[in-house]
Amino acid sequence: MSLSKVYSFATGEKLSEALNEYVEHLSQKAIARNGRFTIAFSGGSLPATVCRFLKGNKNIDFSKWYVFWADERCVTLDNDESNFKLLCKELLDYLVQTDRGIPPEQVMQINEDLVEDHNAAAEDYQEKLESVFAGKTKTKFPDFDCILLGIGPDGHTCSLFPNHPLLEEKSKWVAGLDDSPKEPPSRITLTYPVLNHASNVVFVANGAGKRKTLKKILDEKDVNLPASHVAPFKGTLSWFLDDAAAKDLSDTNVSSFKL
Repeated sequence: MSLSKVYSFATGEKLSEALNEYVEHLSQKAIARNGRFTIAFSGGSLPATVCRFLKGNKNIDFSKWYVFWADERCVTLDNDESNFKLLCKELLDYLVQTDRGIPPEQVMQINEDLVEDHNAAAEDYQEKLESVFAGKTKTKFPDFDCILLGIGPDGHTCSLFPNHPLLEEKSKWVAGLDDSPKEPPSRITLTYPVLNHASNVVFVANGAGKRKTLKKILDEKDVNLPASHVAPFKGTLSWFLDDAAAKDLSDTNVSSFKL
């Protein structure tokens, strides 16, 4: 059963400061233990929120990072819909420009030669995960040090949408879909087993538009929303919110943030 904490911050700036501090802590701990830090990013507003101060953090050894995407659109890497392009803008390009870049072979983007076939792209991306997490021995599911997740108004996270068959996926690490209710329809996504084997899962949400959805998940325990099924088996689940997003939550569910 996961340990779950909900944190709320007065402003977007305070939210980003706390995320910077938390990811630094997780990174340092993982590198000290395993010599590397494995992290997966989502798209949307999350990269800008998470990376606002993170990109300038000189206490982080980014050379030891292995970067993945929690989900990706099946588009070329230079497409404006690409989550890879978005993270380049918010983090990766800045690190290169300041001579602190993550080695290219440790940035695990979608194979753009396969974006016309979502299933082939998913299989290829699973092989990328296996190359990092399995090594010479087989592992049932990867153990990410940190997975950063957003949440949609419909309660979706990654590209796991309400009432979609992929919610029942039990064996694949990465799955493809061509019927996303959000554009573009063709995508790849990490599955629940991967999310729930992570050491740390962090939901990030800001703005009043997320209030009702967060209340349904955190106060009302609505199991019909996909994000409600993210519960790391042995890891930590954290919710980093701004006050606008957390406004309708019960005070008993919100904790003070400290490492």
